[in-house]
Amino acid sequence: MAEQDDGLDERKQQILKAVIDTYLATGEPVGSRTISKYTDLKLSSATIRNEMADLEDMGYVIAPHTSAGRIPTDKGYRFYVDRMMQIMKENSDQIEKKQKDLDKREKELDDMRKFISSKVDKVDDLLENVARLLAKDTNYASMISTPSVKGNKLKFIQLTKLGSGKILLVIVMDGNLIRSKVVEVSEDITQEQILKLNLLLNTTLNGLTLEQMNLALLSGLESKAGQEHGQIIREVMQALIESIQNADHLQIYTSGATNIFKYPELSDSTTASELISTLEEKKGLTSLIKSEKDSSAEDGITVYIGDETPVESMKDCSVVTATYELHDGMKGTIGIIGPRRMDYQKVVETLKTIRTQLDDIFKKS
Repeated sequence: MAEQDDGLDERKQQILKAVIDTYLATGEPVGSRTISKYTDLKLSSATIRNEMADLEDMGYVIAPHTSAGRIPTDKGYRFYVDRMMQIMKENSDQIEKKQKDLDKREKELDDMRKFISSKVDKVDDLLENVARLLAKDTNYASMISTPSVKGNKLKFIQLTKLGSGKILLVIVMDGNLIRSKVVEVSEDITQEQILKLNLLLNTTLNGLTLEQMNLALLSGLESKAGQEHGQIIREVMQALIESIQNADHLQIYTSGATNIFKYPELSDSTTASELISTLEEKKGLTSLIKSEKDSSAEDGITVYIGDETPVESMKDCSVVTATYELHDGMKGTIGIIGPRRMDYQKVVETLKTIRTQLDDIFKKS
């Protein structure tokens, strides 16, 4: 840790780190005797007690109820996380961790990479699986949003005859985003005519964005289709445009909502009910996505602690978010929601791995 930071000398920084590390592991208020046993400060309990009293006066720790021990405040967590992120960025080998733990975590992350790599068929299914994987790996709640498709290019169109007066329209956009819609048409059509329309639509529309599908383009398509199928072209184009517009409606997948019951500080009936409602009904989660997009974090990771969180029902939580990129600026948000005494290092490492893997998959696809 730095020799001096925000009024904290090296000793206070070390004691604050020891308090937070211990509290993250146990969830119990931390006393001076505990710190004296589990750190190499070689200070007496009395000296540590005085330093902890100073940290409390400075707002970094607080004594809950009548307990002799202290727990970190949001200010303490913020100092801890900022220092941790700085150390991880400057020199990862400075992070104090046993090699056995590092090897185990690297295997977990490698298994995660293999899992993600095997799930590239459909973006929506992939993201839903990632949310479940994150919740299982971290024991916290997770969320992941679909990327915005605004400005995304059309990759492929497939029309298939379903029966009299009905056509299945399948749309594939860049990044393998797939949308389908049953289109009711005003006239019957043969399989041979369907093939011709598929060729016409793909030849004309491939590589275009929704914004480029204007009236002039539609008029040209109708002209090429001829009088016989001009009406069907209008009906198909209307369905296509509606499907792409609907695809831009943000979808958020969540998982692990019940994990919050594992943490006593979040399992209060009111707190838990509000959190589960938010995660299951997706209420307010868009504000996290907007905040992440507006974030200027250099490494693409944003940590919200307590009241910093833009979602009202998560004010007793910590939330860590990251942005992944699908294609040409199409971005989505990944998030982990847990207690303030979250294992921040593990969460940050996990999000970086997931984000890198998603970026690689989408670039290759």
